[in-house]
Amino acid sequence: MNFSDMETGYTVFKTNVLKSIRLIENDFRFEPEVTIKLALKKKKFFEVPISYNGRNYQEEKKIKTKNAILAAICLFRHFIFR
Repeated sequence: MNFSDMETGYTVFKTNVLKSIRLIENDFRFEPEVTIKLALKKKKFFEVPISYNGRNYQEEKKIKTKNAILAAICLFRHFIFR
């Protein structure tokens, strides 16, 4: 299995697949919530890589360590409390 950064790509869903899951998160935790819920339903999804120039902390990078911790907690919570 190959893992990468889910925040650096496009994610495309068929409408019926997205409607089949109940979404709770409305911030950076949206991606991990959708990812774990689709994986648990054994749905197929693919990452489509994008090209971008990442910002550093001096340029006010939006995703910080706090967001990574929140994403990990989100994955754990949605895996345990399915």
